[in-house]
Amino acid sequence: MNIKPLGDRVVLKQAEVEETTKSGIILTGNSKEKPQYSEVVAVGPGKVEDGKLIPMTVQVGQKVVFSQYAGSEITLGEDKYTVVRESDILGIIE
Repeated sequence: MNIKPLGDRVVLKQAEVEETTKSGIILTGNSKEKPQYSEVVAVGPGKVEDGKLIPMTVQVGQKVVFSQYAGSEITLGEDKYTVVRESDILGIIE
């Protein structure tokens, strides 16, 4: 099953949650934080402004940083995705 975003929305596949800290401490379920970076898996056509289509800046395959409480989380099978507006993306990780 594929997700095709509409307008200026982007589908992000959530990064894996860290199981241990850099110092080796194992994290329990409640202390794990949701990562704020993800991989772009689908991009909408863009936003229409004043009758003109403004194309998207991000592309499939890029890793991006996004606002902590942005978007809607969905689960398809065992994979978790977040659908956000392009304006919720703070930057591209290179």
